Parts: sequence; C-alpha cells; structure tokens
Amino acid sequence: MFIYRFQDVLNICSLVCSASMESLVSETRTPIRIGDRSTSDVVVRIRTQDGRDDWFYCHSQVLIEKSKYFADRLSENWPTCQILDSRNCVEVYCQESEFDHHVSVLRLLYNVIDGFVDDMWHGVKNALGILQVAVNLGCPQIITACVDYLEAVPWEESEEEEILKIIPRLGTQVEPILARLLPVKQSAIMGIFFSTIRFATSSPPPIMNDLKSSAQEQLEYMLTEDDDAPLLAADDEIKSEVKDCVKRLFERFNNLLEALLCEMELFSDGGKMHSFQSLLSDLSWACQILCKLEIMRELVCNWTDASDKIVKVVKEASPTAELIETKLRVIEVAAKILEAIGYGTVILPMAKRLHMVKVWLPFVRVAKPLIDSVTTARDDAPTVKMDSELWQSLESTFVSVILALPSAEQAEILTEWLGNEHIQYPDLTEAFEVWCYRSKVSKRRLSFLAVNHDKINTY
Repeated sequence: MFIYRFQDVLNICSLVCSASMESLVSETRTPIRIGDRSTSDVVVRIRTQDGRDDWFYCHSQVLIEKSKYFADRLSENWPTCQILDSRNCVEVYCQESEFDHHVSVLRLLYNVIDGFVDDMWHGVKNALGILQVAVNLGCPQIITACVDYLEAVPWEESEEEEILKIIPRLGTQVEPILARLLPVKQSAIMGIFFSTIRFATSSPPPIMNDLKSSAQEQLEYMLTEDDDAPLLAADDEIKSEVKDCVKRLFERFNNLLEALLCEMELFSDGGKMHSFQSLLSDLSWACQILCKLEIMRELVCNWTDASDKIVKVVKEASPTAELIETKLRVIEVAAKILEAIGYGTVILPMAKRLHMVKVWLPFVRVAKPLIDSVTTARDDAPTVKMDSELWQSLESTFVSVILALPSAEQAEILTEWLGNEHIQYPDLTEAFEVWCYRSKVSKRRLSFLAVNHDKINTY
C-alpha cells in the first residue's frame, strides 16, 4: 500500500516536471517572424500585371490560422507547386495600387492578436486599402482591427466619400464603420431641432454668442432645400414650436424698447445697446426661418405695431459709433418685414401698409447716406456697410408696397418724395411712372363700369 502511494507521488512529480519543462521551452522559444527564411515553410509571391513581383518567406501555421484564402490554398485539396527548399509557393495577383496593402496584410497576420494591433494603419485611406485586401483574403482578425480603427478615428470629407464607395460592398462584417453616416430617426431630429431653436432664440451671456450663431446657422441648414431635401418636414409641431420661440424673442425685444423709451438719455448704458443690437440680429435671423416655414404673419404684425417705438428709440438715441450699426440692424429687419408685405407673403389691411411706408420710408432715406458714409479706421474693425443688393431689394420692396395702395395715397407719397432732398433713395421713379399711366387711362379703362352700372339701374 505504501509502495503504491509512493509510485503515485513519483508519477505526479514527473508530470509536473514535464509540464514545467514544456512551459520553459515555450517561454524561451523565439517567436516566428515574416521573412525568417530559416523557419519558413511557405513562400508568398505577390505579383502585379505591371511586372512587380516580390517573394515573402512565411509560415503555414500563421497563414492557415488567420486567413481563409491561404488555408484553402495550402490545403491538400489545392494543387501547389514546389520551389526552393521544397517550400510551398502561393501566388497572389493584385493591382499595382493594391500591392502595398497586400504586403501590409501579410505583416499584420503576424502582429494582430485578438483584434488589437499597434498603430500600423497610417491613416484612413491606407486602412481602407488594407481592409479590402483582408476581406478578399478572409482575415477575420485584421478585419476586426480595421473596423475598430476606422469606426473610431475622425474622417475628412473626401475620406467619407471613399468610405461610402467601398464599405457597402464589403458585407455586414464592416457595417459598424457606417454607423455615423446612417440616416437618423425623425424623433431624434425633432429633439435636436427643438433644443437648438430654443437656444438660438434665447439671450445667453455674450461669451456664448459664437455658439448661438453656430446654432442659428445649423437651423437654417436643416430647413434648406439644396441638392438634398430638408432634414425635417415643416409640420404643425415644428411650426408651433418656432412660433412660440420667436414670440418670446420679440417679447424680450419689446420689453427692452419700453425700457429705453422710459429713459431720459437713451443708450447711456452700453450693455443695453449691445442687447438691443443682439435682439435685432436675432430677429433678422428669425425672419429667414419664418420665411422658410411660411409663418411670417405674427412677427410682421408685431413689428408693424412696434414700428413707431422702434424708430423713436433710434432717433432719440445719443449719437455714438454703435448707433450706426444699430440703425443698420433695424433696417435689415424692416427690409425683411416690408418684403413679406410687399410681395403678398403676409396680407395686411391698407391702413397698416400705408402706415409702414410712412414710418420706414423717411427713416431709410435719412439712414442710408449716414451708413454709406461710414468707413473703418482700422483693418480689424467690423464694417457696418450694408450690402448694396439689400439696398436695391429694399427700394424694389417700397415700390411694390406703394403700388398696392389706393391711387390717392400713392399721389400723396410721390408728392412728398419729389419735394424731398433725399430723392435719390429710395428711387420711386417706377412707382411714379405706373401711377401716371394708371391715372391717365383710368377714365377710359373704367368707363365701361359706369355704363354697365347705368344699365343695371334701368332695370
């Protein structure tokens, strides 16, 4: 009984010693490397149609384990040729542009472990080339490493276009790369739109003005139809949210107007001047959004009702350098409001349209020479000159609004214009010519109405 147990102990010790020796041998064994001719049993020959032909000394155990293509080529069912030192030879044909990527894949077969590899990709474009070769050669570990890299790193726009050309034809295994380019659910778009419109119409601290400007630009882009359709459809929920946000924006503007009207010396506080200009800029931007959504009416009505106060505030303000820019901002918004009225986007009663002309025509004709005369003394100073196209558009708008008024009101406006020292702008010559023509032919054109009216009364 004692001998049996002693023998068991000897057997166990023998097994432990054997395992320890195998472990030691394994730890001291030199790892195999590509190009090591002394241990290589396979030559991979990469060739191109242009005559490029390179040989690489490899190891069948690595190729078979990590590449389906090489596993098939080195199987007993695939005919092989024998060359130097009785090594198997596997020929791989490729395009010249793919040659370096094939070499990279061979090297990566020796380096990729569990999908992780040191930075051997050298950029997105190179990784895409390697990925295509890895898919063709059936190298799952390299494919995983490529996908992980491409999915994580930033892309240039040109690289995005290349990815969209290549990735969809490589199969489902590389689909994670496209995750950042896939269409977004409408609910997610709506959520970010609501958050953005609320921020874009708010009054954050001045330090956040650049962020707000960026938000406003992206909202315009989301709603713009260019080569692609708008990012979201302008349904009732979208329109309602935009209306509410712009309404709150105008309420803050109107409250500031009231506060400024109550002050003895307007704009004595530089902070209020900047707040006034900021709100005007926001209203000018809001006009763009409301036009795209075809919901300008409420803002047009609010601005029309506040026009007298706006003009009074600016006229009575203390003359400062900022006042010129303030006038410019006011005119920018007024131009958009008048355009909506003049071209029938928003229908207002005749009395309100006439009031808008009588308020803004004198203001604009006096402000234009002042704004045009301003020059900046420093290169880094912001310019306050208005775009000439906007002046021209505003002039055309005035003509359209005036020509839609009754002829008697037109005559009153034109009489005042012809006797004004600022007759050059806005130039109402077109309105004057149309008024003269209509007035001259009115009796003849409308005479049949009187005849028909008499006929009707005789019956």
